[in-house]
Amino acid sequence: MITAFTNFVNAADFNILKYGALGDGISLNTSAIQKAIDACNLSGGGRVIFPEGKFLSGTIVMKDNVTIHFEKNAVLLGSTDLRDYRNLDPFTEGLGIDVGWALLVAVDVKNIRLEGAGMIDGQGSAIKAKHILTDTRPEGQRWGLRPFLLRVVRCDGVTVNDVTLKYAGAWTSHYFQSRNLHIENVKILSVGVAHNDGIGIDGCQDVVIKNCDVESGDDALVFKTTSSKMACKNIEVSGLRLKSHQAGIKMGTESMAAFENIRISKCHIYDTRNGGIKLLTVDGAHLRNVEITDITMEEVRTPMLFRLGSRLSVFRKNSDTKQSTGTFENVVIRNVKANAAANAQLMPPSGILITGVPGHYITNLTLENIEISLAGGGLAEHARQAVPEAIDQYPEVKTFGPRVPAYGVWARHVKGLKLKNIKFNLERKDLRPALVCEDGTDIEIFDWKLPETTGAEAIIRLENVQNAVLKNAGGKSGDKKFVLIEGNSKNIKQAP
Repeated sequence: MITAFTNFVNAADFNILKYGALGDGISLNTSAIQKAIDACNLSGGGRVIFPEGKFLSGTIVMKDNVTIHFEKNAVLLGSTDLRDYRNLDPFTEGLGIDVGWALLVAVDVKNIRLEGAGMIDGQGSAIKAKHILTDTRPEGQRWGLRPFLLRVVRCDGVTVNDVTLKYAGAWTSHYFQSRNLHIENVKILSVGVAHNDGIGIDGCQDVVIKNCDVESGDDALVFKTTSSKMACKNIEVSGLRLKSHQAGIKMGTESMAAFENIRISKCHIYDTRNGGIKLLTVDGAHLRNVEITDITMEEVRTPMLFRLGSRLSVFRKNSDTKQSTGTFENVVIRNVKANAAANAQLMPPSGILITGVPGHYITNLTLENIEISLAGGGLAEHARQAVPEAIDQYPEVKTFGPRVPAYGVWARHVKGLKLKNIKFNLERKDLRPALVCEDGTDIEIFDWKLPETTGAEAIIRLENVQNAVLKNAGGKSGDKKFVLIEGNSKNIKQAP
């Protein structure tokens, strides 16, 4: 932990004005700010003070035992000139782009802190506008040169408290292979350019994230493992408000090392365009012992996606090699209430997508106390929609388009799936089943509450399912069959 740091954090203050910084929003202060940080570090530690003003800068490097303290109305303002930034630890992200440039960066240091009532503003849109005047490559190729706002690499003892992070050139905050992180009361507003992830936890351990408010252009809270060397492990998250043009809570865009012992609770996800909760492992990671509870969602496209796949990408090619397919096991999602967006990635909308790949099963996934309200509108022919396996593809909701054959839960390649106390509400009739399970073993379906339907082929369809128990999985139905059992299915037990 960081108790040792607190003993000397107030030993000395180093005001950046004394090192030549000018808060006029025009003068470049990279050298002056760095001198203040270096002096603070050499003295044994203390606070580097940003007073009121706008302090323009390129890459600033944090040092051991340094707190950066922002007074009210203090702004660290990112330069719009890409030549002012450095990449201290290059790597390749999930789309194959070389990245790592940053405004504020810490590499291999201990006991650092960002705090106070000020902000860091990366001027992302202005950086992009200037960048594209001279870089004529497609956006998907050039964006990687734009800087992250905050980058923490292989550090121990990191606190980020109260500050506001705004308008990154790329990812807003990226924490890589670091330990003992505490992120609390942070506000993030980072939109305007692509790839504006909010909080990115990449192979970090012993992490607490509390009471943050994130509005991001890309994933709001995302867990990654871009290296196989260190898992995302022992993480507690609570009390977040999350709004995103992509996902609210996401795990596994890059997924080489494990995701384990992660607890997320009491979060609200709203106005989110590409998934509420998305848990993915596609590059060899073991995703296990994850619990997500007490989540509300409002106007979220596709509330949940769970994916075990075999893309098997490598992101740090100098230190990693291609892995075999990972595992997805022992995950619990409990107490979720969601109002799904009527306009979704897959149309008509569906609530929950769950899929492994042939021979690799999502195992022991429990969904309990779930209520999802959906627009409905599925037609009878949609109930037989074939869904691509997409074994080696980028993990995304749209990968399984144009639609899935269930409005509630579509599950494929699953073992030990438990679906307990599930309720779906429909604004209008949907003639797809509430549940379709394909290639499943040991399935439990208990205490469902479903809207009354007429005209559907079935309410639940089980195809190639072995050992399933259905109890109180009812709702009024005028359809031909409540449960339709197909393929090589056997040992299906139904109870009132």
